[in-house]
Amino acid sequence: MYTKVALMCLVAVALARPDKPAPSGGYGYAPPTPAYAPPQPSYSAPQPSYSAPQPSYEKHEEGMPFDFEYAVKDHYKGVDFDHNSNSDGKVVNGQYRVVLPDGRTQIVSYTADHYNGYQAEVTYEGEAQYPEPQPYKPAPSYNAPAPSYSAPAPSYSAPAPTYEQPKPLYGAPQH
Repeated sequence: MYTKVALMCLVAVALARPDKPAPSGGYGYAPPTPAYAPPQPSYSAPQPSYSAPQPSYEKHEEGMPFDFEYAVKDHYKGVDFDHNSNSDGKVVNGQYRVVLPDGRTQIVSYTADHYNGYQAEVTYEGEAQYPEPQPYKPAPSYNAPAPSYSAPAPSYSAPAPTYEQPKPLYGAPQH
């Protein structure tokens, strides 16, 4: 038995020879060398080519003359606005009004043409008010129905028994 143990120790020492170089990566292989390098750009950035835009207001067609007006007023929803506008084909003049949620009325008067563009003047009427919000309580749109019946009169009496006394199924006990 001692011979077998000694023989196994000699084999282990022979396999772990000191003339063998130690592994460099810790696992018996060399660490990998990086093989990836990002590519270098092979183009140059384009040169900017800006030119002044051509004026578009020089060539325009004359519009059709028109005149219109509309208004919306809904007291239940609190909507109130109107708009009117007219044109002679060259210049458009108009005005619109909107009642804002704070109680003021915003009035926008404008003029628009192909030379000066859209030019507006904004004014306000009234003073802004911010009341405390009240919870919505819808008013009933109906009346409660009147009862069309009378209270029922009691029509009952104490119930009468409908059963007989059961008969015993067993005899008297014997001693």
